[in-house]
Amino acid sequence: MREDIAIGLSTASVYPQNTEAAFQYANDLGYDGIELMVWAEPVSQDIDRVAFLSDRYHLPVLSVHAPCLLISQRVWGRDPAAKLARSVAAAEDLGAGTVVVHPPFRWQRKYAGGFRDLIDALEDDSGIDIAVENMFPVRTDRFFGKYEEAAGRMRRRGGGPGAAVSAFATSIDPTDDGFAHYTLDLSHAATAGADAIEMLNRMGGGLRHLHLTDGSGAAVDEHLVPGDGSQPCVQVCKSLAAGNFSGSAILEVTTSSVNTKAERREILSRSLDFARTHLERP
Repeated sequence: MREDIAIGLSTASVYPQNTEAAFQYANDLGYDGIELMVWAEPVSQDIDRVAFLSDRYHLPVLSVHAPCLLISQRVWGRDPAAKLARSVAAAEDLGAGTVVVHPPFRWQRKYAGGFRDLIDALEDDSGIDIAVENMFPVRTDRFFGKYEEAAGRMRRRGGGPGAAVSAFATSIDPTDDGFAHYTLDLSHAATAGADAIEMLNRMGGGLRHLHLTDGSGAAVDEHLVPGDGSQPCVQVCKSLAAGNFSGSAILEVTTSSVNTKAERREILSRSLDFARTHLERP
């Protein structure tokens, strides 16, 4: 009999609460584990502390999300290759089987040139799956002021204010470049206007990780509760449950706009209920 699909909670889903709060919610609600988002919050960068929390709350760390967001460009240094290697080491230390990584940014030319070889070498050495995530074009006006340096680089490459351009050196659809392992993010697919089912099929057996979330097709990345947007979340879940998918499904939803912890808990509970219902093995 095939094992149930592990359903985890991303620590990003409780922002602006912290990493320990994610463990608390996940433990209370009955999640199977955690995805550690490594970013500015100090505890997320302290792997010994995360291991302590994993033991304390009796929840495994299923995956590590490398610090590759714009807001985490200086977390664990400024060398993206070294940061990815450190993320893999963190996954090994925590017993996680997967590292989630975004494609390189346009201005990370050296990193982009060696990205595939770096992933291959790290996977061979560690046995950790490095799952490259599908992304989306961004409106450059979102970066002006907030991310002035990044916006300037995009503007010089033809992305004036309001333009929708890719910030990435490789395709926003990682299947265009071909990697051994992938993360499918349904909110990113919505923002990109991509067909999630077609992408799922192209990823095939290389799909190791699902960010179970939703989007309406807005120009910004929404990370809605699955079922609250326009993405084929039910179809994706049922397809994985019926097949040989052996990775994890991680709820990566936005709760930053809620006013109370009770509201956040309700969103995380509803997300888990959706996942349990539609990822159940036949």
